[in-house]
Amino acid sequence: MEVDQLQYANTVMRFDYVWLRDHCHSASCYNSKTHQRSLDTASVDLCIQPKTIRLDETTLFFTWPDGHVTRYDLDWLVKNSYEGQKQKVIQPRILWNAEIYQQAQVPSVDFQSFLETKEGLKNFLQNFLLYGIAFVENVPPTQEHTEKLAERISLIRETIYGRMWYFTSDFSRGDTAYTKLALDRHTDTTYFQEPCGIQVFHCLKHEGTGGRTLLVDGFYAAEQVLQKAPEEFELLSKVPLKHEYIENVGECHNHMIGVGPVLNIYPWNKELYMIRYNNYDRAVINTVPYDVVHRWYTAHRTLTIELRKPENEFWVKLKPGRVGAKLKRCQVLFIDNWRVLHGRESFTGYRQLCGCYLTRDDVLNTARLLGLQA
Repeated sequence: MEVDQLQYANTVMRFDYVWLRDHCHSASCYNSKTHQRSLDTASVDLCIQPKTIRLDETTLFFTWPDGHVTRYDLDWLVKNSYEGQKQKVIQPRILWNAEIYQQAQVPSVDFQSFLETKEGLKNFLQNFLLYGIAFVENVPPTQEHTEKLAERISLIRETIYGRMWYFTSDFSRGDTAYTKLALDRHTDTTYFQEPCGIQVFHCLKHEGTGGRTLLVDGFYAAEQVLQKAPEEFELLSKVPLKHEYIENVGECHNHMIGVGPVLNIYPWNKELYMIRYNNYDRAVINTVPYDVVHRWYTAHRTLTIELRKPENEFWVKLKPGRVGAKLKRCQVLFIDNWRVLHGRESFTGYRQLCGCYLTRDDVLNTARLLGLQA
């Protein structure tokens, strides 16, 4: 049963009566202190209809068969209706290629401001949410200071790589990252059912050449695919793939498998919220039927071409904290691993990096508590 049509604030809405009874915010149905539902949804008659409906200028009233009254502010209904949500963006973003990002002149945040002021933290998170990358400057070159930065905005996500990771090119783990080789653009931990949300990089020391970090806005590339070949965008958002990590090096023995499409979108507003792209770790494609697989390869090629366009590549040299015997402060890079692909050029010499993964929920929680849309 449904309210056939309600128009308010240039939005035409339709509501099911069970939905209207279920979302009642009266004192007996909703705990305003805990912001939790008290009503047992399973107790609502699936054929329920109101005895009366009354509308004044800004409020809609329903009286139910048992005499209970539910009232809705019309602004609340617009905001929370399906029709309203279809028009709403969950996470505002600025999509970028190298030129757009450089022209934006996005400011970094100073280490002390980040740690000690709400304004510094909020500015950092606003930039991170908009662009998917953000820098903190003047950070002492130690793992302890990297950890301190990370804990300012989130719980650190412990994985098979530990809580804080610290690596050189010694191939101590069964991963190409632990070499001096170039790494093509990719997102990390695609072999987790929920890939890590945020990645933190801190270059502590580099005595050699090369080693620049490559950053590519995966959402910008995906938007180009959507504009040029919408049917291929749709295919990449629907076909599930397996990604796999198998490791047997020293004491490290792991076999991880994650499943999901390359592009992940919210079904109600078609907003892209995650890209899962890693050609190194993509497993055998055995989840795609014969009549789809070639079309998938074509769509994947279209996305890859966009991701590899030179104009979409933003290269940055992370300033090392130690050059020879000289110790200096450096920068820490935060990357949205659900959006921005990263890679690196090959390098020579000795290079030390440390970093960690952050839990996405906690970063977004921190942002919302500071009044940001996340």
